[in-house]
Amino acid sequence: MPALAAPDARRSGFDDMTPPLQAMQRDDALNPAMLSVLEGQALWQRPPAPSEPACTACHGDAKTSMRGVAPRYPAFSAAPGATLGAAPQRPVTLHDRINECRVTQQHAAPLAVENPAALSLLSYVALQSRGMPIAPPADPRLQPYRDAGAALYTTRFGQLALSCAQCHDARAGLRLGGSTIPQAHPNGYPLYRLEWQGMGSLQRRLRGCMAGVRAEPFAPAAPEWVALELYLMQRAAGMPMEAPAVRP
Repeated sequence: MPALAAPDARRSGFDDMTPPLQAMQRDDALNPAMLSVLEGQALWQRPPAPSEPACTACHGDAKTSMRGVAPRYPAFSAAPGATLGAAPQRPVTLHDRINECRVTQQHAAPLAVENPAALSLLSYVALQSRGMPIAPPADPRLQPYRDAGAALYTTRFGQLALSCAQCHDARAGLRLGGSTIPQAHPNGYPLYRLEWQGMGSLQRRLRGCMAGVRAEPFAPAAPEWVALELYLMQRAAGMPMEAPAVRP
């Protein structure tokens, strides 16, 4: 497993942004991601169908029930439902868990990872933990998957034969195409990216990196995405949550 950066050497993507962009993230009135949060709040309070319960029916006020939830995912699920695939036991992302609630409790269709409604619910839930430290579960069942994520992080991909570590560890802080190469910490997701002119998930950013090295991304529901997220969250353990953040 690659050595983690010393805690005082780790930098959020926020630290590499220009002062105007930092100001945009700091001020909720300027942060465009807050529009997604407002939609997520409405979805939290609104049942998916008249005969089905809203999220509030089980979880109440998200400001209390969801505080500290986002920093703990991905987590191990002993009994995921049909929406999470055939494997009876495996790690799940927060997106997976929201879909599980939608299917089993609300009898609603699962949402694709980049569905605007999914991103809105994720943004609203993540906001409740803003400022809290990332706290990966100390669950030994997660370790094989986290190790797989660490191996993926150092694997060379694509026609350019580059690994995540070569850019985000060895060359972090240098310039690429006029932009600062970040350390690739996931503490801001889901976030509003100016390049996208919209919200996006961590998986979308990882797919973009793979396309950048001219590699074919994994399938949308592939376990490799969860393994990478597990490792990245462990690598960022203790860093404060910024979601929903802004990035260039």
